[in-house]
Amino acid sequence: MEKVSIILGKTVQKITRLKGNGGSALPGLVIERTNPNFVKNVLKKLPYGVVVVSGTNGKTTTTKMITELFESQGLKVFTNKTGSNFVRGVISAILKNIKITGKFDYDIAVLELDEAHAVKFSEVAPIDYALLLNVMRDQLDRFGEIDHTAAYLQKVAAATKKTVILNREDPRISKIKAENTAFFGLSDSLIKKFPSDDDLLSHDKKKASKKAALVTLEKLDDKATFAIDGKKYSTPLKVKGIYNAYNAAGALAIVKSVLPDAKTADLIKALANIESAFGRGEVFKINDVEVELLLVKNPSAFQLSLASFVDKDHDYMIAINDEIADGRDVSWLWNVDFTSLESVKLTSGTRATDMALRLKYDGVKTDAIVEDLKQAVTKFTGTGKKPKRIFTTYTAMLELRKIISGKSLV
Repeated sequence: MEKVSIILGKTVQKITRLKGNGGSALPGLVIERTNPNFVKNVLKKLPYGVVVVSGTNGKTTTTKMITELFESQGLKVFTNKTGSNFVRGVISAILKNIKITGKFDYDIAVLELDEAHAVKFSEVAPIDYALLLNVMRDQLDRFGEIDHTAAYLQKVAAATKKTVILNREDPRISKIKAENTAFFGLSDSLIKKFPSDDDLLSHDKKKASKKAALVTLEKLDDKATFAIDGKKYSTPLKVKGIYNAYNAAGALAIVKSVLPDAKTADLIKALANIESAFGRGEVFKINDVEVELLLVKNPSAFQLSLASFVDKDHDYMIAINDEIADGRDVSWLWNVDFTSLESVKLTSGTRATDMALRLKYDGVKTDAIVEDLKQAVTKFTGTGKKPKRIFTTYTAMLELRKIISGKSLV
């Protein structure tokens, strides 16, 4: 049955490519309907099983870190590199990588899945390990109330066969129950630097959890210091942002769970060379000026980006869209403290005016409002030779990347 499905799926993929729709999920949809057991039958044969990474923020970069850490240990890793969060997207990725004979030459799968899609995946395929990062508010338009979103992740945890790694410092994640759980966490000195949505809304001080952590981010300056198995390991990181240093702790925890005999020093060395994922802290050059894209999706993510990337050496632009993938409601901007910004060269996107108004209330000067992203990039990159940073929501990031690709090597 699998061989017939592979032939059918690859045929549909070839047809969609010929029609110029290379990223189509149609092949996955066809297999999903004709052979519901396809994913399960393929993935259950993997020697090290299936790892699912889910949560609101950080999935893409964390999945990349986990993948490259496993690869540093000699494993062949299957992953959904396009970031498709649907089961059919995973099927399409499998079809691209499986031989017509049915040979699927991988040791382990590491899959990035949104909360609701992770639940659907767990109903049709095995999950051996899960890393649950956080629950934040940018999913509200799609998934309902924040506690409802956490309930999805509880179902994912319950369906996980082996180990579930939880974020100790996220109050909704840390209380998730599963047969075998472990934690990644922060030292007491770092907790205040990582506000949750609840912290931003209530301004109450966060209290550190007392649960033991498999990996703890102990210190963060020019290097990240991790506590693992009673020892401390320090390393510079190529991935930028304080939140990615914390996600790295989660990545190390899941890899140590799957490969307990892997030498920690070797993993730390590999971690030091991992770079940011697509659209997350990527740096491009336009007219010899560096332009960096920084994805922001909710209050906590934006606050952490501001803490990581605001200085006097860069010019700043903020691009806010309100498409479905961003979330229609942008009132979350009012829960972000923008006072670390002295000024912004311009705001852009469909909610450029709203963003400029929000900045005004924090006393931050906005030089211009340019809704059209292409015009905004042209204007922004022509404002002197200082390196540039653009804080951007998801759909604006995708459009900006296309615009920049015409001006810079991407």
